[in-house]
Amino acid sequence: MSSANQSGRFTLGDRSVKRLGYGAMQLAGPGVFGPPRDRDAAVAVLREAVASGVDHIDTSDFYGPHVTNQLIREALHPYAEHLVIVTKIGAKRGADGSWNPAFSRDELTQAVHDNLRNLGLDALDVVNLRAMFSVHGPAEGSIEAPLTVLADLQRQGLVRHVGLSNVTPAQIAQGRKICEIVGVQNHYNLAHRADDALIGDLARDGIAYVPFFPLGGFTPLQSSTLSDVAARLGATPMQVALAWLLRRAPNILLIPGTSSVAHLRENLAVAELVLPDDAIKQLDHIAAG
Repeated sequence: MSSANQSGRFTLGDRSVKRLGYGAMQLAGPGVFGPPRDRDAAVAVLREAVASGVDHIDTSDFYGPHVTNQLIREALHPYAEHLVIVTKIGAKRGADGSWNPAFSRDELTQAVHDNLRNLGLDALDVVNLRAMFSVHGPAEGSIEAPLTVLADLQRQGLVRHVGLSNVTPAQIAQGRKICEIVGVQNHYNLAHRADDALIGDLARDGIAYVPFFPLGGFTPLQSSTLSDVAARLGATPMQVALAWLLRRAPNILLIPGTSSVAHLRENLAVAELVLPDDAIKQLDHIAAG
Protein backbone atom coordinates (compact mmCIF):
# COMPACT_ATOMS: atom_id res chain seq x y z
CA MET A 1 0.00 0.00 0.00
CA SER A 2 1.27 3.47 -0.85
CA SER A 3 1.98 5.55 2.21
CA ALA A 4 2.69 9.12 3.22
CA ASN A 5 5.20 7.93 5.79
CA GLN A 6 8.31 8.60 3.66
CA SER A 7 7.48 12.25 2.97
CA GLY A 8 9.05 13.72 6.11
CA ARG A 9 7.37 15.94 8.68
CA PHE A 10 6.91 19.63 9.46
CA THR A 11 5.20 21.56 12.22
CA LEU A 12 1.71 22.94 11.67
CA GLY A 13 0.61 24.87 14.73
CA ASP A 14 1.48 22.71 17.72
CA ARG A 15 1.35 19.48 15.73
CA SER A 16 3.88 17.65 13.58
CA VAL A 17 2.30 16.40 10.36
CA LYS A 18 3.55 14.39 7.42
CA ARG A 19 4.44 16.55 4.46
CA LEU A 20 2.15 14.60 2.13
CA GLY A 21 -1.48 15.23 3.01
CA TYR A 22 -4.82 15.28 1.21
CA GLY A 23 -7.05 18.07 -0.11
CA ALA A 24 -10.78 17.35 -0.07
CA MET A 25 -11.83 19.97 -2.64
CA GLN A 26 -12.41 17.47 -5.47
CA LEU A 27 -14.84 15.40 -3.43
CA ALA A 28 -17.65 17.87 -4.17
CA GLY A 29 -19.48 17.96 -7.50
CA PRO A 30 -18.24 19.62 -10.71
CA GLY A 31 -16.85 23.09 -10.08
CA VAL A 32 -16.61 22.21 -6.37
CA PHE A 33 -20.38 22.70 -6.25
CA GLY A 34 -23.08 20.28 -5.17
CA PRO A 35 -22.78 16.63 -4.15
CA PRO A 36 -20.31 14.10 -5.59
CA ARG A 37 -21.39 11.80 -8.39
CA ASP A 38 -20.56 8.82 -6.18
CA ARG A 39 -20.82 9.43 -2.44
CA ASP A 40 -19.57 5.97 -1.51
CA ALA A 41 -16.45 6.49 -3.64
CA ALA A 42 -15.77 9.82 -1.93
CA VAL A 43 -16.03 8.21 1.50
CA ALA A 44 -13.71 5.42 0.35
CA VAL A 45 -11.04 7.92 -0.76
CA LEU A 46 -11.04 9.64 2.64
CA ARG A 47 -10.77 6.35 4.51
CA GLU A 48 -7.99 5.14 2.20
CA ALA A 49 -6.05 8.38 2.73
CA VAL A 50 -6.04 8.00 6.52
CA ALA A 51 -5.35 4.26 6.29
CA SER A 52 -2.32 5.10 4.11
CA GLY A 53 -0.83 7.37 6.76
CA VAL A 54 -2.23 10.80 5.85
CA ASP A 55 -2.59 12.93 8.99
CA HIS A 56 -3.33 16.34 7.38
CA ILE A 57 -6.60 16.93 5.52
CA ASP A 58 -7.48 20.29 3.96
CA THR A 59 -11.11 21.30 3.47
CA SER A 60 -13.61 24.16 3.73
CA ASP A 61 -17.30 24.44 4.40
CA PHE A 62 -17.67 26.50 1.21
CA TYR A 63 -16.67 23.43 -0.82
CA GLY A 64 -20.04 22.20 -1.98
CA PRO A 65 -21.00 24.17 0.09
CA HIS A 66 -21.02 21.91 3.18
CA VAL A 67 -20.45 18.79 1.07
CA THR A 68 -16.81 17.96 1.77
CA ASN A 69 -17.05 18.58 5.51
CA GLN A 70 -20.09 16.35 5.77
CA LEU A 71 -18.27 13.65 3.82
CA ILE A 72 -15.23 13.93 6.10
CA ARG A 73 -17.45 13.54 9.15
CA GLU A 74 -19.27 10.55 7.65
CA ALA A 75 -16.03 8.83 6.65
CA LEU A 76 -13.73 9.58 9.57
CA HIS A 77 -15.62 10.68 12.69
CA PRO A 78 -14.70 10.06 15.48
CA TYR A 79 -11.35 11.29 14.26
CA ALA A 80 -8.01 9.66 14.96
CA GLU A 81 -6.07 11.59 17.60
CA HIS A 82 -3.21 12.32 15.20
CA LEU A 83 -5.40 13.72 12.39
CA VAL A 84 -5.17 17.47 11.72
CA ILE A 85 -8.07 18.97 9.77
CA VAL A 86 -7.42 22.41 8.27
CA THR A 87 -10.30 24.50 6.97
CA LYS A 88 -10.72 28.00 5.60
CA ILE A 89 -13.17 30.89 5.76
CA GLY A 90 -13.57 34.21 3.94
CA ALA A 91 -15.61 33.11 0.93
CA LYS A 92 -19.11 31.90 0.18
CA ARG A 93 -20.79 30.35 -2.83
CA GLY A 94 -23.50 31.98 -4.87
CA ALA A 95 -26.54 30.03 -6.09
CA ASP A 96 -24.82 29.92 -9.50
CA GLY A 97 -21.65 28.39 -8.00
CA SER A 98 -19.76 31.71 -7.98
CA TRP A 99 -17.05 32.42 -5.38
CA ASN A 100 -17.82 35.56 -3.40
CA PRO A 101 -16.15 37.41 -0.48
CA ALA A 102 -17.58 36.77 2.99
CA PHE A 103 -15.49 39.05 5.20
CA SER A 104 -18.00 40.57 7.63
CA ARG A 105 -17.91 39.67 11.31
CA ASP A 106 -21.23 37.82 11.06
CA GLU A 107 -20.16 35.90 7.94
CA LEU A 108 -16.82 34.85 9.41
CA THR A 109 -18.36 33.83 12.73
CA GLN A 110 -21.07 31.85 10.96
CA ALA A 111 -18.46 30.16 8.79
CA VAL A 112 -16.53 28.93 11.83
CA HIS A 113 -19.72 27.57 13.38
CA ASP A 114 -20.71 25.92 10.08
CA ASN A 115 -17.31 24.20 9.93
CA LEU A 116 -17.61 23.05 13.54
CA ARG A 117 -21.10 21.66 13.01
CA ASN A 118 -20.48 19.90 9.72
CA LEU A 119 -17.16 18.42 10.82
CA GLY A 120 -18.54 17.44 14.22
CA LEU A 121 -15.85 19.26 16.21
CA ASP A 122 -15.76 21.45 19.33
CA ALA A 123 -12.70 23.35 18.08
CA LEU A 124 -11.03 23.63 14.67
CA ASP A 125 -7.35 22.64 14.46
CA VAL A 126 -6.35 25.33 11.93
CA VAL A 127 -8.48 27.92 10.15
CA ASN A 128 -7.07 29.81 7.17
CA LEU A 129 -8.46 33.24 6.35
CA ARG A 130 -8.76 33.34 2.57
CA ALA A 131 -8.27 36.81 1.13
CA MET A 132 -10.81 37.59 -1.57
CA PHE A 133 -9.64 40.93 -2.94
CA SER A 134 -9.23 38.95 -6.18
CA VAL A 135 -10.74 35.52 -6.76
CA HIS A 136 -7.94 34.54 -9.12
CA GLY A 137 -4.88 35.36 -7.02
CA PRO A 138 -3.40 37.51 -4.26
CA ALA A 139 -4.22 41.23 -4.38
CA GLU A 140 -3.35 43.94 -1.90
CA GLY A 141 -5.88 45.06 0.69
CA SER A 142 -6.05 45.20 4.46
CA ILE A 143 -6.88 41.95 6.26
CA GLU A 144 -6.86 43.59 9.69
CA ALA A 145 -10.62 43.60 10.27
CA PRO A 146 -11.42 40.01 9.21
CA LEU A 147 -8.29 38.57 10.83
CA THR A 148 -9.16 40.35 14.08
CA VAL A 149 -12.51 38.53 14.01
CA LEU A 150 -10.76 35.19 13.50
CA ALA A 151 -8.31 35.98 16.31
CA ASP A 152 -11.28 36.73 18.59
CA LEU A 153 -12.78 33.32 17.74
CA GLN A 154 -9.40 31.78 18.54
CA ARG A 155 -9.43 33.44 21.97
CA GLN A 156 -12.91 31.98 22.52
CA GLY A 157 -11.44 28.49 22.02
CA LEU A 158 -13.30 27.74 18.77
CA VAL A 159 -10.10 27.87 16.71
CA ARG A 160 -6.71 26.52 17.84
CA HIS A 161 -4.46 27.99 15.15
CA VAL A 162 -4.73 30.58 12.38
CA GLY A 163 -3.33 30.60 8.85
CA LEU A 164 -3.70 32.71 5.71
CA SER A 165 -4.59 31.88 2.12
CA ASN A 166 -4.32 33.71 -1.21
CA VAL A 167 -2.22 36.46 0.35
CA THR A 168 0.69 38.76 -0.43
CA PRO A 169 3.87 39.16 1.67
CA ALA A 170 2.55 42.51 2.92
CA GLN A 171 -0.67 40.87 4.13
CA ILE A 172 1.32 38.13 5.87
CA ALA A 173 3.38 40.78 7.67
CA GLN A 174 0.20 42.60 8.66
CA GLY A 175 -1.37 39.36 9.85
CA ARG A 176 1.59 38.38 12.03
CA LYS A 177 1.13 41.61 14.00
CA ILE A 178 -2.43 40.55 14.86
CA CYS A 179 -1.94 36.88 15.78
CA GLU A 180 0.43 33.97 15.25
CA ILE A 181 0.27 32.68 11.67
CA VAL A 182 1.11 28.97 11.44
CA GLY A 183 0.72 28.45 7.69
CA VAL A 184 0.27 30.16 4.34
CA GLN A 185 -1.71 28.55 1.54
CA ASN A 186 -1.08 30.07 -1.90
CA HIS A 187 -1.05 29.04 -5.55
CA TYR A 188 2.34 27.49 -6.32
CA ASN A 189 3.68 24.72 -8.53
CA LEU A 190 6.44 23.92 -11.04
CA ALA A 191 5.18 26.51 -13.51
CA HIS A 192 3.76 29.12 -11.11
CA ARG A 193 6.58 30.24 -8.83
CA ALA A 194 5.75 33.78 -7.74
CA ASP A 195 6.25 32.79 -4.09
CA ASP A 196 9.81 31.46 -4.41
CA ALA A 197 11.30 34.06 -2.07
CA LEU A 198 8.33 33.95 0.30
CA ILE A 199 8.70 30.20 0.85
CA GLY A 200 12.27 30.69 2.05
CA ASP A 201 11.27 33.54 4.36
CA LEU A 202 8.52 31.44 5.93
CA ALA A 203 10.82 28.43 6.31
CA ARG A 204 13.26 30.52 8.33
CA ASP A 205 10.43 31.43 10.70
CA GLY A 206 9.11 27.86 10.98
CA ILE A 207 5.88 28.64 9.12
CA ALA A 208 4.36 26.00 6.86
CA TYR A 209 3.71 26.76 3.18
CA VAL A 210 0.88 24.79 1.58
CA PRO A 211 0.68 25.14 -2.21
CA PHE A 212 -2.78 24.88 -3.68
CA PHE A 213 -3.17 23.79 -7.30
CA PRO A 214 0.14 21.88 -6.96
CA LEU A 215 -0.71 20.12 -10.23
CA GLY A 216 -2.16 23.17 -11.98
CA GLY A 217 -5.70 23.05 -10.61
CA PHE A 218 -8.46 23.42 -13.19
CA THR A 219 -5.78 23.67 -15.92
CA PRO A 220 -3.41 20.73 -15.33
CA LEU A 221 0.31 21.25 -15.78
CA GLN A 222 1.56 20.50 -19.28
CA SER A 223 5.25 20.52 -20.14
CA SER A 224 7.36 18.43 -22.51
CA THR A 225 10.22 18.67 -20.00
CA LEU A 226 8.00 17.34 -17.24
CA SER A 227 6.81 14.51 -19.48
CA ASP A 228 10.38 13.63 -20.50
CA VAL A 229 11.61 13.50 -16.89
CA ALA A 230 8.62 11.39 -15.89
CA ALA A 231 9.19 8.90 -18.70
CA ARG A 232 12.86 8.56 -17.72
CA LEU A 233 11.94 7.88 -14.09
CA GLY A 234 9.05 5.54 -14.83
CA ALA A 235 6.58 7.87 -13.11
CA THR A 236 3.64 10.01 -14.20
CA PRO A 237 4.17 13.73 -14.89
CA MET A 238 1.95 14.58 -11.93
CA GLN A 239 3.99 12.36 -9.61
CA VAL A 240 7.16 14.15 -10.70
CA ALA A 241 5.53 17.56 -10.16
CA LEU A 242 4.60 16.58 -6.59
CA ALA A 243 8.02 15.08 -5.89
CA TRP A 244 9.63 18.34 -7.05
CA LEU A 245 7.53 20.26 -4.52
CA LEU A 246 8.63 17.93 -1.73
CA ARG A 247 12.24 18.63 -2.69
CA ARG A 248 11.67 22.38 -3.12
CA ALA A 249 11.67 23.35 0.58
CA PRO A 250 11.30 21.56 3.93
CA ASN A 251 8.32 23.67 5.04
CA ILE A 252 6.16 22.74 2.03
CA LEU A 253 3.15 20.60 2.95
CA LEU A 254 1.34 19.00 0.01
CA ILE A 255 -2.43 18.51 -0.19
CA PRO A 256 -3.07 17.02 -3.65
CA GLY A 257 -6.73 16.22 -4.13
CA THR A 258 -8.54 13.47 -5.96
CA SER A 259 -11.86 11.65 -5.93
CA SER A 260 -10.27 8.34 -7.00
CA VAL A 261 -8.62 5.75 -4.73
CA ALA A 262 -6.30 4.71 -7.57
CA HIS A 263 -5.19 8.31 -8.13
CA LEU A 264 -4.78 8.82 -4.38
CA ARG A 265 -2.36 5.89 -4.28
CA GLU A 266 -0.42 7.37 -7.20
CA ASN A 267 -0.15 10.68 -5.34
CA LEU A 268 1.02 9.08 -2.09
CA ALA A 269 3.63 7.01 -3.93
CA VAL A 270 5.63 10.19 -4.64
CA ALA A 271 6.91 10.03 -1.06
CA GLU A 272 9.28 7.32 -2.30
CA LEU A 273 10.12 8.89 -5.69
CA VAL A 274 13.72 10.07 -5.86
CA LEU A 275 14.53 12.90 -8.27
CA PRO A 276 18.15 12.94 -9.49
CA ASP A 277 19.95 16.29 -9.41
CA ASP A 278 19.95 16.58 -13.21
CA ALA A 279 16.17 16.07 -13.23
CA ILE A 280 15.75 18.81 -10.62
CA LYS A 281 17.75 21.20 -12.82
CA GLN A 282 15.56 20.42 -15.82
CA LEU A 283 12.38 20.89 -13.83
CA ASP A 284 13.60 24.16 -12.31
CA HIS A 285 13.70 25.67 -15.81
CA ILE A 286 10.03 25.01 -16.56
CA ALA A 287 8.82 28.25 -14.97
CA ALA A 288 11.23 30.27 -17.13
CA GLY A 289 10.10 28.58 -20.32
